[in-house]
Amino acid sequence: MLTTIKGIYDHGKIVLSEQPPVKERTEVIVTFLGGSASKTERKLGILKGKISVPDDFDDPLDDLKEYMS
Repeated sequence: MLTTIKGIYDHGKIVLSEQPPVKERTEVIVTFLGGSASKTERKLGILKGKISVPDDFDDPLDDLKEYMS
């Protein structure tokens, strides 16, 4: 079984973001993605005002009429 769990390496320790789904001693492979953890943080609202959804978004498409009947 392969399972991926995100974590952070800090001062010689790896802190996992969630509990692994294993109960006994298990081999692991640790991959360091590089860079600082602060670089991966996302800024909320960065696309505010740049994306919009048209008013007719949920209306049926004419191209699909024959499949919808």
